[in-house]
Amino acid sequence: MPTAAITSHVDVAQLTLYAFWIFFAGLIIYLRREDKREGYPLEHDVVGRGGRAGYNGLPIPPDPKTFLLRSGETVAKPGPVSEREILATPNSPYPGSPLVPTGNPLVDGVGPASYALRADVPDTTLDGAPKIVPIRVATDFWLPEGEVDPRGLPVVAADGVVAGTIREIWVDRSEVCARYYEVDVNTANGVRAVLVPINFTRFKKAAGQVNVIALLAQHFADIPALKNPDQVTLREEDQIVGYFAGGKLYAEPSRLGPAF
Repeated sequence: MPTAAITSHVDVAQLTLYAFWIFFAGLIIYLRREDKREGYPLEHDVVGRGGRAGYNGLPIPPDPKTFLLRSGETVAKPGPVSEREILATPNSPYPGSPLVPTGNPLVDGVGPASYALRADVPDTTLDGAPKIVPIRVATDFWLPEGEVDPRGLPVVAADGVVAGTIREIWVDRSEVCARYYEVDVNTANGVRAVLVPINFTRFKKAAGQVNVIALLAQHFADIPALKNPDQVTLREEDQIVGYFAGGKLYAEPSRLGPAF
């Protein structure tokens, strides 16, 4: 028999290959279980019963593991799932049917306006300070010399109506860039300040204005509010960005149908 042979039909190379297959299969199962620490159980339509049911599939999720956060707090995953009511109904009785909003989809967080229930605390820098703050708080930030200061400029919505006036710029202390405009908006209850993500704006230097095509002027009054006027939490960021993303589809009826 060859030197590496164990029997006439089995040799070391063959056993090594089998060992690799077993190891690799175990690795896939381990990684698949670990990626189920969040977002499970999933939901699927219950055909004929008009409801939804949860399932985990195979392999089953792992036992809870406790993680120590930078803040000193602990969190267990998998853990309790934060749920919120979905204010939408299927447009047909078949599994996987699209959901149709039952109310105001921008406020209700439906479809592209949906958001995750992230921690209701601000993101922080390495030293524990809120990361995204207005320039009036981050006094070591300033506009580059020669740049047009957008503060005081009007914000014009998709319908061509002035929705508000830029009051302040919010910056990211870690990434050293601007994230939001703080805009004064007139509402039925007076003027309130809202955050407008800069990525949803277009600065028209020649016209001396900032355009936002995601929303109509009437929608600015319902932009999610902040608990603290000088900082924004992770959950508030998701809600605000979701509100503007939802406007790209739901702001006016013409956006719901095909372009042509």
